[in-house]
Amino acid sequence: MTSTMLTGEAYWLPVIFIGLMGLAFFLYAILDGYDLGVGILLPADSDPQRDMMIASIGPFWDANETWLVLGAGILLIAFPQAHSLVLYNLYLPIAAMLIGLILRGVSFDFRAKAPEDHKAVWDHTFKAGSIIATLAQGYMLGSYVMGFEQSLPAYLFSALSAVCVTAGYSFIGAAWLVFKTEGELQLRAARWARKCGWLTALGIAAVSIVNPLISHAIFDKWFGSAMVILLLFIPVFCAVLFFIVDRYLAHFPHDKDFGSWIPIVCIAMIFLLCFIGLAYSFFPYVVPNTMDIWQSASAPESLRFILYGVAIVLPTIIAYTIYSYSVFSGKATQLRYY
Repeated sequence: MTSTMLTGEAYWLPVIFIGLMGLAFFLYAILDGYDLGVGILLPADSDPQRDMMIASIGPFWDANETWLVLGAGILLIAFPQAHSLVLYNLYLPIAAMLIGLILRGVSFDFRAKAPEDHKAVWDHTFKAGSIIATLAQGYMLGSYVMGFEQSLPAYLFSALSAVCVTAGYSFIGAAWLVFKTEGELQLRAARWARKCGWLTALGIAAVSIVNPLISHAIFDKWFGSAMVILLLFIPVFCAVLFFIVDRYLAHFPHDKDFGSWIPIVCIAMIFLLCFIGLAYSFFPYVVPNTMDIWQSASAPESLRFILYGVAIVLPTIIAYTIYSYSVFSGKATQLRYY
């Protein structure tokens, strides 16, 4: 049955749930993105700086992964056919991502209890887990965008996406350190952020150029209508935000830590624009060019029941997230276990 034949709940409930799933994955990319980025950036030459970097994410990193669970749960419950197809095509990178996340969790706790001469091993394991998880997520995104095509161009595009996502997470992770730390580590994070910003901008530009060239449907959607003028706002605003971040960091540090929030807010807006671009490119497909949201959705009665649960769970997650960030606001301090 096509979407034009659907009315009422049968039409709108899948739209609502794809929006909720997109929101969950967007918040995951921002919140777990920065703590994955911090893990990627752990330096080998300074044990005190590694301690402070991990302390800066200590109160948040585990809860940030809640958004990944929520997004995957919505995919499973609201779009079960798409969930089966996605997992069938991505089981290897998903397994790699889970291994990376497990390494991070084990390393985070063990480094606090290990003898001093073993702590560096767990720090390196935390870094390795962060890199594995981000590369896997980037590869999954690229494979999804390519519609799970099994070809050399698709594999190359997925590899490019893996590098871009890793650079983006490192970018927002460095911005988080600029916001949460002080002294030499903050200055070092500003340098990291500038370099990661250049690489992220180059990666976004490359993906934005390659994607329409390899997909006629996406090319027509972006350049084949009168909306092209309005759509140009997305890349132009992205470029402006990259420029603002680069100029702010180029003259860092600023008096009295002025505007240390500017980089991370701008990067979050860049991520949002990228998500909007992806959503526009693929809507209403939940699996590109294969299955739309109405074909893969659960029965309207099931979606209505699930929505009641989401209406309770989602505000609860948002409330405790806001509360935790308000409690641990300000600059990071040493993380201690008693």
